[in-house]
Amino acid sequence: MSVSRFTLSVKPQEAILILITMFWGGTFLAVQYAVTLSDPFFFVGLRFATAAIAVALISLKTLRGLTLKELKAGVAIGIAIAMGYSLQTWGLQSISSSKSAFITAMYVPLVPLLQWLCLGRMPGLMSCIGIVLAFIGLILLAGPENNLLALGPGELITLTGAIAIAAEIILISAWAGSVDVKRVTVVQLATASLVAFAAMVPAGESVPPMSTGLVVVALGLGIFSAIIQVTMNW
Repeated sequence: MSVSRFTLSVKPQEAILILITMFWGGTFLAVQYAVTLSDPFFFVGLRFATAAIAVALISLKTLRGLTLKELKAGVAIGIAIAMGYSLQTWGLQSISSSKSAFITAMYVPLVPLLQWLCLGRMPGLMSCIGIVLAFIGLILLAGPENNLLALGPGELITLTGAIAIAAEIILISAWAGSVDVKRVTVVQLATASLVAFAAMVPAGESVPPMSTGLVVVALGLGIFSAIIQVTMNW
């Protein structure tokens, strides 16, 4: 009996993204713990401030060449990041981490859908099938038990966050290849942090006590976020 051999060609960027995805689910548990110690917008601001500093420290030499185009790209992407992660963190106050992870992952089928609506790029047949199945799964797994067609406040907030994350990916793809990865990543992470901190005011949040648990989670997720954003831009 002959054995067929298949050669799987995976780019370094893709391999790293696959590795990151394996640990991605664990971040929801960490964030759910963090919102017991801090309000959502402050935590998101602290998380991305840590990420921005981490990337800036390894990009000091290249930051001097920051261009206006990179600044615009970083600010636009950063606003989308702040909206996506702030809403996701807010939603985790009322839904489980597993449900949050599933709903947030809806950004995957949302990307081709938004590309079609905003850029006129019609998704292929398999993408259309995936979009339909993903939304059916959302209704079955995320809907309240007594009404599958009605999502609760936590689910709707998280779904809105998933749309923002899908917008982030589209914005990254729009500037990919024409900007410096490190410079634009520093700008987008710093922007995400500033937007989240600014949102504390209308949300009525105050700075919580800086406990060891909060600092450790913010530092850990901040470094992880830095790796994610640099890899996505790459």
